[in-house]
Amino acid sequence: MPVERRFTIQVERDDATGWFVGEVLELPGCYTQAPDMSSLHANVYEAMIAYLNATEPDAKMPANFVEVWQGSVPV
Repeated sequence: MPVERRFTIQVERDDATGWFVGEVLELPGCYTQAPDMSSLHANVYEAMIAYLNATEPDAKMPANFVEVWQGSVPV
């Protein structure tokens, strides 16, 4: 049974093109772009699969990776 892993995706809008750019923070160099959010979601998923399939099983996370966490504060 496959293990599910969670990743953090940072999304920004490119000022020059207006496209959305998504970067998977835990996977160095894993990023993609798309003209709309639904396309970006699909592209990011494909990019993560391609990244993980291209790496050795023991090299799926950077050696210095510790953890990812999210927090919130009232504003």
